[in-house]
Amino acid sequence: MTAASIRRARCLLLLLAVLLLALTPNAPSVAAAPARGAEVVAVTQVADRQVDLSVRSPALGGRTVKVRLLTPDGWNLDDRRRHWPTLWLLHGCCGDYTSWTSRTDVARVDSLRDVLVVMPEAGWNGWYSDWWNYGQGGDPAWETFHTKELRRLLEQDWGAGPRRVVAGLSMGGQGALMYAARHPGMFKAAAAYSGSVHPLLNDESVNRIMGFFAGQGDDPRRVWGDPVAQRHVWAAHDPYYLAERLKPIPVYLSCGDGTAGPLDPPGATNALEADFDRQNHALAGALEKAGARHVTTNFYGPGTHSWPYWERELHASLPMLLGALRVPS
Repeated sequence: MTAASIRRARCLLLLLAVLLLALTPNAPSVAAAPARGAEVVAVTQVADRQVDLSVRSPALGGRTVKVRLLTPDGWNLDDRRRHWPTLWLLHGCCGDYTSWTSRTDVARVDSLRDVLVVMPEAGWNGWYSDWWNYGQGGDPAWETFHTKELRRLLEQDWGAGPRRVVAGLSMGGQGALMYAARHPGMFKAAAAYSGSVHPLLNDESVNRIMGFFAGQGDDPRRVWGDPVAQRHVWAAHDPYYLAERLKPIPVYLSCGDGTAGPLDPPGATNALEADFDRQNHALAGALEKAGARHVTTNFYGPGTHSWPYWERELHASLPMLLGALRVPS
């Protein structure tokens, strides 16, 4: 084949291709599927005024976790127009989203009948954190799940209003203060009962929380990294170092000293509560130094790390929390 014939053949092929394109109907463009956010995949009425939401969360690797709602009077699953002030109640390590309703009288508190109470799952020992995961981040990202995904869902479709307060016990006490500090304006007040509020206090405190991080055979460095090499990550999750950010809001701190108190069997002792008592005193000092003027402390002396005290302290702190919500207590 000569050069001229090759050129003619190429021209014919090009012309044929143009004709085929002109005669072919325009194909519809295929857009990339939008990324799906968190979504409620099931709703279960478990008791009077108690509804469990099953939420599928991208922040948790697509897993589905539960959130319990204690609903106010007048709340209607089918009416998405009305919104209520919201109390977030955070569970402690080794508990779950059912802890507050199963271990306390929160569902029978009359002053909460005008409030939507949110009790989210936070993992057996999730520590209300987006885990460091050796610098890679990713699943689990509990903080992102709670403060972004769940908050958005609740306010769009489940009656949560823009006024929020937060309280928690132990690990959840740390979570309550941490969320209030790390997300300015999200919560109008925060309460911590026997909270892990200064895990960097000393080696005993560090070793104790690392022991929790190692629960269920996990590498304890996954959560916040190494306490020396990643100290900045630890400090960013330590309420003591966030005291300046807590200054604008009312804060309630309570703790026992780890010895047998009026709600304990005789002779009971608890080293964990004693450690947290020292941490809470340190945080109270840091808040005072920062100039916080709305801090209430109840360091009640004898008392262990146990539910009877946390139920009592929830009641004691409710006037402050509901006052911040502008709800009569």
